[in-house]
Amino acid sequence: MSSNSDYQFLFKVLLIGNSGVGKSCMLMRYSENQFTNNFYNTIGVDFKTKTVAIGENNVKLQIWDTAGQDRFRTITCSYYRGAQGIIIVYDITDRESFENVKTWIAEIDKYASESVNRMLVGNKADITERREVSYEEGLELSRQYQFPFYETSAKSSINIEAAFTHITKNILNREIHNSKAVVRKTSNMRLQTRQQQQQQEKKKQEDLCC
Repeated sequence: MSSNSDYQFLFKVLLIGNSGVGKSCMLMRYSENQFTNNFYNTIGVDFKTKTVAIGENNVKLQIWDTAGQDRFRTITCSYYRGAQGIIIVYDITDRESFENVKTWIAEIDKYASESVNRMLVGNKADITERREVSYEEGLELSRQYQFPFYETSAKSSINIEAAFTHITKNILNREIHNSKAVVRKTSNMRLQTRQQQQQQEKKKQEDLCC
């Protein structure tokens, strides 16, 4: 079991998208480097953890696999809160799952933090003979929303590692930038406070002199 000393950052990442697009398979491939066709639909939510090295930092990921079925929508909405990253997954062999991406983005806008990092992924890229959504369509949609985009295959382990690494790096860069901004702001506030105190002390001394 990992202790807090094993990592410097803890990030919560969600996998969202229609039921059957392969979110659970992506999670298993990334966290355990395994794949099975015998997956049942996720009931509510499930999650796994993985600690990765990004530069000089160890990052522990909590990756949440959310149910895509409408009847679990009210359960999974609460899991948007506190997420640092969200991966929207569609199935390149299922046109409807791609067309529903905008609905999932609306869910993010409604429930997640405004600053959350997002990514679009077209899964099952190994099933080329049944493709219903072109690579160009996925890329164009990602550009509209300014999301990073990958086509992946959990079965063939195509781009799974790359996609998760990409969003982890983006989250880490944002968190480090924000922490530095907070330090700068705190330092400026302390400087202003010291200056105000010095001015007040000087005024007291001037009043005493008079």
